[in-house]
Amino acid sequence: MSSSSAIEWTDATWNPVTGCDRVSPGCAHCYALTLAARLKAMGNPRYQQDGDPKTSGPGFGLTLHADKLDEPLGWRRPRMVFVNSMSDLFHPEIPEWYVRAVWSTMARADWHIFQVLTKRPERMPRLFTQLGLQDPPLPNVWVGTSIENRRFVHRADHLRRTPAAVRFISAEPLLGPLLPKIAGSEEHPVAWWPDGRDTPCVPYDGLDLHEIDWLIAGGESGPCHRRVDREWVRDLRDACEILDVAFFFKQWGGLTPKAGGRLLDGRTWDEMPRTLAEVL
Repeated sequence: MSSSSAIEWTDATWNPVTGCDRVSPGCAHCYALTLAARLKAMGNPRYQQDGDPKTSGPGFGLTLHADKLDEPLGWRRPRMVFVNSMSDLFHPEIPEWYVRAVWSTMARADWHIFQVLTKRPERMPRLFTQLGLQDPPLPNVWVGTSIENRRFVHRADHLRRTPAAVRFISAEPLLGPLLPKIAGSEEHPVAWWPDGRDTPCVPYDGLDLHEIDWLIAGGESGPCHRRVDREWVRDLRDACEILDVAFFFKQWGGLTPKAGGRLLDGRTWDEMPRTLAEVL
């Protein structure tokens, strides 16, 4: 039986790897790290290896679970599957043969859609070439990267160099503006600085959404959550509309994930990539 998920943009989670290390500000209040410590205390055998206290924590040491590799093959009902919700498949300590094994399962379980999300996209283009994962890319595998502020918009460049049926960006937790204001004609947009300066900046001084199929945005939740600005979210939505990128707004966040609700300008935004129907 699959691990059903409360995450709005997926149906189930599959964790052939658990554990990770913080690499950027978006990891500061990692839900997976907190959950791993709780699971260790409860005696869960999959969360008994501790990670480096500087970057990880109790029960969150990187651990391969080879017995989970074939798990999706037993799920007969098609579903969308978030791969490694408790880890990062492109963590440098995950061996290449294991990434290939995960890809093999996704190829065989072609009635599911697999969503692979990483904060380490720089490893993907080289690894895809070495392992032959790009020829051709699996039609049921979506590949994405997390981008929480402008410092990490370069992750999208690595994602663009990775062959995939669907490329997506998770701007969650959104910790700052990712895009300049866009003005002018659709054919010749002018980009403006988000702080109101009246001189245009270089177009795409910020996140470049070209060749991106889907963008998820959301605020942080938890007792130490950092506030998301409404205009940061609106800017992303507007850019997605201009560039024909599917936009999904997950939450405003707060003390709990649902504290702030999901409405943006009076409605929910649950757009999915156009290729979804083709894959199914």
